[in-house]
Amino acid sequence: METTKTSIKHLKPGKFCILDGEPCRVLSITTSVSGKHGAAKARLDAVGIFDGKKRSIIKPADSEIDVPIVEKKIGQIVSIVGGTAQVMDMETFETFESPIPEDLKDKVTQGCEVLYWILMDRKMIVQVKGE
Repeated sequence: METTKTSIKHLKPGKFCILDGEPCRVLSITTSVSGKHGAAKARLDAVGIFDGKKRSIIKPADSEIDVPIVEKKIGQIVSIVGGTAQVMDMETFETFESPIPEDLKDKVTQGCEVLYWILMDRKMIVQVKGE
């Protein structure tokens, strides 16, 4: 599991973080003004990348949070069975299966090249190359 750490106050909408053991995309972050005796608090709202669940946490703005390292690679679609595509990596020639995202169902065809991400040892198709 490849991760790094950053403070919550440095996250921005659209960046990634790990909440409840799941990689998530940050939707919004709001910070409160620090009080007389306390530190500023931050509310972080995010949505899971793989499961689509909304999650939120409230912690001190200076506290650290895990951030996944996203590895971007190119692969070729070998075959399609139902809603799952078999993808071959263009560098190592290893094959794996990945579900096809709803917004790419009509664009993914056998033999086309796709961009895929590896987050926390899980792979997902992100876009079709040549669009």
